[in-house]
Amino acid sequence: MSCVVQTMLLICRDMKQKPENPTLEDARSWATSFEKVMKSAAGRSCFRQFLRTEFSEENMMFWLACEELKKETNKTVVEEKVRQIYEDFISILSPKEVSLDSRVREVINRNMLEPTSRTFDDAQQQIYTLMQRDSYPRFINSSAYTDLLTSLEEAQSPSEP
Repeated sequence: MSCVVQTMLLICRDMKQKPENPTLEDARSWATSFEKVMKSAAGRSCFRQFLRTEFSEENMMFWLACEELKKETNKTVVEEKVRQIYEDFISILSPKEVSLDSRVREVINRNMLEPTSRTFDDAQQQIYTLMQRDSYPRFINSSAYTDLLTSLEEAQSPSEP
């Protein structure tokens, strides 16, 4: 197994939700739809690693931060998380700024007056669509993804004497 594939397998582990490697079936399913990548902890982790190589990991980081924000019910915590997400991903001063159009930025600025767990919904959808249209096809056609599939196929096949 090459170093690249070993590294990809290690990175594809999502320590928070799924400590094991993706199964071959899981990894193959990612090629059928972006939604399958995003619904899989291992898929998100592998895709995030790919985004890192394209210098666009902030898109996944923003999307994940929005998902966490939606789970929060405490108003004080929501306001703090909204402020942090804004500083980390929306502010033009942030090194992790995500690319949003002016309409969505205006919506966010209005929403910031009374922050809720849905403050960034439009922005999150725009970033999801960007990843789906732009990065996902490159991920599926990347050597990282095809090498991962090959490695999982070889691991599943019985060794020949």
